[in-house]
Amino acid sequence: MTMRVSRRNLIKLGAAATMAGFVPTRFAIGNTAKVKVGLLLPYSGTYAGLGEAISNGFRMALAETGGKLGGREVEIISLDDESNPGKAPENTNRLAVGDKVDFIVGAVHSGVAMGMLKVVRDTGTITVIPNAGANAATGPLCAPNVFRTSFSSWQACFPMGKVAVDRGLKKVATITWKYAGGDEMVGGFVENFTKNGGTVVEQIQVPFPTEEFQAYLTQIAALRPDGVFAFFAGSGALKFVKDYAAAGLGSIPLMGPGFLTDGVLAGQGAAAEGVLTTLHYADALDTAENRTFRAAYKSGFGKEADVYAVQGYDAGQVLIHGMAAVNGDTTARSALIAAMETARINSPRGPFTFSKAHNPIQDIYLRQVRNGQEVVLGVAHAALADPAKGCKMT
Repeated sequence: MTMRVSRRNLIKLGAAATMAGFVPTRFAIGNTAKVKVGLLLPYSGTYAGLGEAISNGFRMALAETGGKLGGREVEIISLDDESNPGKAPENTNRLAVGDKVDFIVGAVHSGVAMGMLKVVRDTGTITVIPNAGANAATGPLCAPNVFRTSFSSWQACFPMGKVAVDRGLKKVATITWKYAGGDEMVGGFVENFTKNGGTVVEQIQVPFPTEEFQAYLTQIAALRPDGVFAFFAGSGALKFVKDYAAAGLGSIPLMGPGFLTDGVLAGQGAAAEGVLTTLHYADALDTAENRTFRAAYKSGFGKEADVYAVQGYDAGQVLIHGMAAVNGDTTARSALIAAMETARINSPRGPFTFSKAHNPIQDIYLRQVRNGQEVVLGVAHAALADPAKGCKMT
């Protein structure tokens, strides 16, 4: 589904305000008001596919509770953020103040998340970040009302630094889009890579959202590194991996965070063969939770689930857990936040809990594309917690 910023789609989930076993609270007695959830996600442009998958996963989680949060019907207001950081404060304010949503789920782009955080910290709107890895969200800009169900940029890439050195890739070039998310992804890798004795021969930055990579690939060929660490996502990742192979660079190992292949692997085809990635999820995880999730997602949406769908699904799970604890009383903010903080989420990625900064403490998997499939080679780092530098909860 694709929507513009000026078009908000109100989606009604469920038909009743109560459910079996629901205990009315001081807020809910005699009140049938719906819980309002604002989805601030990209529904157009480079990251449109990510926004759609997150939305699908979120709705799937709600469907498992009859479309309710704490026994109350839910109204979802979807707003296209266009992956535009400049519009983030205005869009967030539109949801938090204009629509008076109870919760915000967003964003994908780290720059958008940074603009969003300025507003939700002021308004106190309980917010769940289902993708954006901006380190500051669970670092200097952490807040009691802000949670993340995805990763920090550091967390997704740090383990690959040691993996590269252990595989004999001592001289590596990096390439990414030039924006906050790209800088932080590469930074996490470089920190651990150099710590373990590796040398970065060049750090290449591509203007966002440029998808013309030929000049940069020529530069990489001239460098002749042992390996290349890259971060791109969505359509950019699809094209980069294909262009990398077409440029004859297949003999130089390509690695990065899992976004390099997730959601676009089928389109990359043979070009992705051998690509090595680290991520908190893998399609091929052989667990009952993951098998059930993937089967249900495909049945419901007619396509395979990916990491973005998982993150959206888990954003829904966190809200479901918190609202169940307060019997749907959104005014019981302290109890609601406390319940979310102590939640243990049985995710398709494996179980995770939240750090004091509200970032997932989770396993990071090592994966590789083999014969067109993402194969899990093992756990690159178990129960990895983001360092949350500068986080002071108030």
